[in-house]
Amino acid sequence: MQEGDAMESRMVTLRGHEFHLREWGERDAPILLMLHGFPEYGGAWADLAERMLDDWRCVAPDQRGYGLSWAPPEVEAYRATELAADMAALIEMLGGPVVVIGHDWGASVAYALAIARPELVSRLVILNGVHPGTMSAALARDGAQRKASQYMRFLRREGSEGVLAADGYAKLRGLFAEGMDMSWMGPAVREAYVTEWARPGRLRGMVNWYRATRMAVPEPGEPVDYTPPPVEKLRIRMPHLLIWGMEDKALLPEATEGLEDYCDDLTRVEIEEADHWLVHQRPGAVERAIRGWLADKADG
Repeated sequence: MQEGDAMESRMVTLRGHEFHLREWGERDAPILLMLHGFPEYGGAWADLAERMLDDWRCVAPDQRGYGLSWAPPEVEAYRATELAADMAALIEMLGGPVVVIGHDWGASVAYALAIARPELVSRLVILNGVHPGTMSAALARDGAQRKASQYMRFLRREGSEGVLAADGYAKLRGLFAEGMDMSWMGPAVREAYVTEWARPGRLRGMVNWYRATRMAVPEPGEPVDYTPPPVEKLRIRMPHLLIWGMEDKALLPEATEGLEDYCDDLTRVEIEEADHWLVHQRPGAVERAIRGWLADKADG
């Protein structure tokens, strides 16, 4: 991951607060809005953006709580409605609608935008991220996804950010790498991540995303009284591409079961020999999947 000379950065004001953007490509090109997850930042999109900038203007914000963007300390500031409203304001500033690409927690924001503000999202691309309907169902089942998500219970505890930061961010680096292929993270990339994590108040902001979510994560064996959410309230009406790294250990394919029920137009692409960090491990495969699908949906 190298941001390169083609990247420009700037600060913008959204909803009265400062946010940091990275941008690649021509200002008059169609826009790909790239939303990162935990524990990344806008620069995580550099490899993919460098591949797409000949045809697209790639815009990658540091989301609320991350990098150089606004990082309020209060948990309630990280409700999904607030996170989605930030990006809605950004799309409006950019002159939307735009193509939205989301990974991990960025996928959650992308889905929230697609559901609540569909007029701002022309097409939706998700990389190893989960729809709230299918994820809540997977967690209600006492299966592999519930077990894989237990780390969220630790992150929600008060003081977890201090544990993550101790010993040179050893625990955070361990969470990042657990069961995953991290060969893409050389010393320079690792140093860039640590620089972002070390900014005052940012690690608390990052963890507050987990504390603020209303999604329950039961313990293994814990009985759950689960009622599926109304499908129409969580509908994805624009064309939607789901790209999945099949070796992901944190989010499992079962977390996407039933996604077709929520979508008017869903395409799935599976990438073998890639896990949760597929955009770093297989950027060429991700690029080809996105380019081919966008060309196919050009009139959508």
